[in-house]
Amino acid sequence: MTEFPRAELEEVVQQWLAANIEAERSGDWRPLADFFVTDGTYGWNIGPNDDVMCVGIEEIRDIAFGQEMEGLLGWRYPYQRVLIDEKLGEVLGFWKQTATDTDGVEHEVYGLGGSWFRYAGHGKWAWQRDFFDFGHVVDLYVRLLKSGKVSREFSARMEKSAGAGRLPGWYPLGETPAPLWPPTESTP
Repeated sequence: MTEFPRAELEEVVQQWLAANIEAERSGDWRPLADFFVTDGTYGWNIGPNDDVMCVGIEEIRDIAFGQEMEGLLGWRYPYQRVLIDEKLGEVLGFWKQTATDTDGVEHEVYGLGGSWFRYAGHGKWAWQRDFFDFGHVVDLYVRLLKSGKVSREFSARMEKSAGAGRLPGWYPLGETPAPLWPPTESTP
């Protein structure tokens, strides 16, 4: 187990949070991939049939922060709490998901969302795993689509997803190329 200086982890977290705010503003999440080591992994569950797993910085950039964030301009993920364990080199951040419709009304996904990270040193994450209430995300997607108060980009995203079957990076439950539960070192 590698221990990291608390101040180093706090600085990386602040840089990560600032980069997230910039991604929300610009609508381009791909620069966040620069926070990962070359062979990093990023995954999450996407409902009762699928998991998503990105292996390597290019898949993280293209799939997690590209494909999976397409059409979500106006979506925000404000972190509510961040817990840092410098002995394990792990960070746990709890965030909300909100979407702003074309009338400027903000909608919140009900439930808890969050990201669990393992730090690799030098300002880079070894892995990230997300968790959120997929059912409530789908509910908001459907309500927004029915309202007609969505961008062309959001509509295009939904059409692409509906007709694509399994998108790149999507795997049947339990069949991801890296485990959804990342390897853990012994805990104190």
